[in-house]
Amino acid sequence: MPLYEHIFLARQDLTSQQVDELTAQFKGVIEAGGGTVSKAEYWGVKTLAYRIKKNRKAHFTLFNIDAPAPAVAEMERQMGLSEDVMRSLTIRVDALEDSPSVMMMKRDRDERRGDRRRDRDGFGEEAETVEDNA
Repeated sequence: MPLYEHIFLARQDLTSQQVDELTAQFKGVIEAGGGTVSKAEYWGVKTLAYRIKKNRKAHFTLFNIDAPAPAVAEMERQMGLSEDVMRSLTIRVDALEDSPSVMMMKRDRDERRGDRRRDRDGFGEEAETVEDNA
């Protein structure tokens, strides 16, 4: 079966639980069509480069899909009908990666770097106060 990477953007005013429900719904469409979703990554809420349907931010989710083309087409059709999905993109690939995506590795790196900088700059957990002797 062909392999695909699929990303969809959901509206920013949805809760994480609603995005999880959308993810489960679209996974079900793929599985009903005879395919599998080997990896589903939620990347979080990210700022968009430009406004889409009056939104400046969106929930990003990535799927790695191993499914026949009609199953993917049905998922894309249902995403087009959903008011909660703003954009989607499906790309056919030669091989799927089992490791975390670049976006997930970037988030981990940023979190580690942020902690080091905060401690090095002196803005860690214990901050000293300066008292006036006037």
